[in-house]
This record gives sequence, structure tokens and C-alpha cells, in this order.
Amino acid sequence: MAERAERVEQEEIFSQVLRAGRRTYFFDVRATKADDYYLTVTESKKFTHDDGSFHYQKHKIYLYKEDFTDFKEMLGKATDYILNEKGSEVISERHQKDFKKEDTPTIGDNKTTDSFTDVSFDDI
Repeated sequence: MAERAERVEQEEIFSQVLRAGRRTYFFDVRATKADDYYLTVTESKKFTHDDGSFHYQKHKIYLYKEDFTDFKEMLGKATDYILNEKGSEVISERHQKDFKKEDTPTIGDNKTTDSFTDVSFDDI
């Protein structure tokens, strides 16, 4: 029993949480069996069903310290590229804090196709 409690303590070495809308990112430092440390990054995304119930979908990556330098370099290059190319302004309306989903027009609405905006999949 003491071994199990010790293992639980190892799993709670260090943790950071980033809440980002429907997504939450967990950065957890854990220990290997040899008592070396590694990082897990978990993305948890909340999905709400029509009946109000919900579920979470999780994705996890494991990052070991021998990869930290290259990972940080590649992450930095990728994020710098995005900011240099597109700036820091969020383009997608659905990610704006005041976003309200509009009703989908139904057949019979007096709207013409002139009122629609041409959207590229890259914008989504």
C-alpha cells in the first residue's frame, strides 16, 4: 500500500493548467520507473451534446528531456512563423470572446447569396 501512495506522489511532481475556452491544456511533470522526469502535455476538449450532457476528448504527448532542446527550438520556430506571417490577432470569429453563433438561414428567407462571405478552409 505504501508503494502505491509513493507512486501517486511521483505522479504529482509538478503541474500547470492552461484554460483556453473549450480546451484545457495540462502540463504535468512525471517520473519514470528509474526516477527520471518527463513531461506530459494533455489537451482536453469539452463537447456538449444536444441534450446538455457532455464528454471530454483527450490527447496526450509525452516529452522526454533528451528532446527538450529540439522541441523548444521547433515550437519557437513554428510559433514565430505563425506570428510573423499572420500577426497575433485572432482571425476566426468563433474564437472571439463575444462570438455568438448565428442562426442558419432556412429556405424561404429573403436572403441572397450576395450576403454570404467567401470562406476558405484555411480560415477555419
